[in-house]
Amino acid sequence: MTIKLLAIGKTDNKELNTLIDIYTKRLRHYISFDFEIIPDLKKTKHLSEVEQKQKEGELILNKLNSADVLVVLDENGKQYTSVDFSGYLQKHMNSGIKRLVFVIGGPYGFSDDVYKKANGKISLSKMTFSHQMVRLFFIEQLYRGFTILRNEPYHHR
Repeated sequence: MTIKLLAIGKTDNKELNTLIDIYTKRLRHYISFDFEIIPDLKKTKHLSEVEQKQKEGELILNKLNSADVLVVLDENGKQYTSVDFSGYLQKHMNSGIKRLVFVIGGPYGFSDDVYKKANGKISLSKMTFSHQMVRLFFIEQLYRGFTILRNEPYHHR
């Protein structure tokens, strides 16, 4: 199985990018992992929130294969402990799917079309984090999940 993380917009913060790179490299020791940035929309000043979500949604959906399992990272999604999330990952690996795709939306969330295509919603917290921080937190949690599955000490440091 491959895990893909899609995110709208680049991160300009060097420190965040460095940490994201560190955890991405660590994660690739456990699973095929791909992190793809979908460029920010241009000329959004005259777009409504709905129009912006619709355009971003089209970009997200164009990145998917028909057999992909899509999970949106959404404030109204299901919350997991790290141990439960590792079980969630194991369940998907055991199911025989080829690619599990997680997506971090733009500033206004997701279009209705993305929600309709999604196979699930996960929330990292009831708190609000910047979209740039969520990338780091989520990739770290993926890494943590795989160390839990391998019974490695990282989770208990």
